[in-house]
Amino acid sequence: MKKTIFQITTALALLAAAGAANAADCKVTVGLVMELTGPAGEYGQAGAKSVEMAFRDINAAGGAHGCDLVTDTRDSQSQGNVAVDAATQLVQVKKVPAIIGGIISSVTIPILTSVTAPAKIVQVSPAASSPTLTALGRDGKTNGIFFRTITSDSLQGIAAAKYAIDKGFKKLAIIHVNNDFGVNMVAEFSKAYKALGGTIVSTTPYNEKQSSYASEVTAGMGGDPDGLYLVSTPVDGATIARTWISQGGPQKFLLNDGMNSPDFIDSVGADYLKDAYGTSSGTTPTPSTDYFNKNYKDFSGIEPTNPAADRAYDAGAIVGLALAIAGDDTSKLKDDIYKVVDPKGTPIYAGKEEFAKALGLIKEGKPIRYEGVIGPVSFDQYGDITGPFRLWKIADGKVATDGELKMEDVSALKDKIK
Repeated sequence: MKKTIFQITTALALLAAAGAANAADCKVTVGLVMELTGPAGEYGQAGAKSVEMAFRDINAAGGAHGCDLVTDTRDSQSQGNVAVDAATQLVQVKKVPAIIGGIISSVTIPILTSVTAPAKIVQVSPAASSPTLTALGRDGKTNGIFFRTITSDSLQGIAAAKYAIDKGFKKLAIIHVNNDFGVNMVAEFSKAYKALGGTIVSTTPYNEKQSSYASEVTAGMGGDPDGLYLVSTPVDGATIARTWISQGGPQKFLLNDGMNSPDFIDSVGADYLKDAYGTSSGTTPTPSTDYFNKNYKDFSGIEPTNPAADRAYDAGAIVGLALAIAGDDTSKLKDDIYKVVDPKGTPIYAGKEEFAKALGLIKEGKPIRYEGVIGPVSFDQYGDITGPFRLWKIADGKVATDGELKMEDVSALKDKIK
């Protein structure tokens, strides 16, 4: 009898140990398609690290439904066709429940239209800001699966126009990347800038990764502008800015959000950027903001001010918490995304302790409201968010905040311009 009891006890212990091992081995893989190389490589590297940090924090708190979140990260090379191939592999072969990425609109849009929307797989972009993404949702072409943690350029263009006028830009030349992002940003900006009294003397598109931009700069300088609005990425933008300066262009610049970059400043030279200003999607500070700013560099080796870093952490946190809500059934993950930012939920912030609180509430069936690094957000039916815009300038070789334009002010300007 004693021998039998001993055998049963031993068997149960072995089963328990095996169950614990299986739980430890349980993983949920999320696909990341990031611009790790190419013109937007600086953004993608920061974004990938941010998602990994968010997943680390959730895993330390208990994971998604008891499983560790892991990433399968693919490099889009900043090219739409490469991104589509990578996303197809992740969705069709790896069977991931969600994709985070891309960073730029010209990568994000083809992933959405060719892969995630047809497959009805949730896609969250930390930084794709093209108004085309809203239009796709409005036209019923996204299956409601697309979300982004950045405001649309239809609003940022207005904020940039107001800031340009306030900073004394009366006659601007525009040089912009010739893709969906650049074309839409310039269209929204131009309409607002002209309505506010500004004059655009030239608009010159360029193609990425050229060895020289001398002809574009020559075209842009026609009409005697008092400054340049440069809509670009850090690598190409630095080449264009250096060419502009060497050809005698006025050293007064208006820059888009992605040019908020130490690499751009170092490459051009701080002495030439003493009159350089820009706009970006802003933040409403929360405890998450403080947590991220204090811990991100130690984790990643990258400055927390890097474009896309803050909002990529939020993209990872929102997807991870949605997977925790979904449990074993991810078929309605798009609905669970909204549950993560439920206005009626208990506020949850970034970091292990806060995520542990969130997982406890989820287990009890109670609502949560994640208030992230960029602030409290809510998604509309097209996956868009609203928020303030940060006004910044380059001072002493660093990007410094120069003010904020509130969302209600941007909306008022938009109504006035109409």
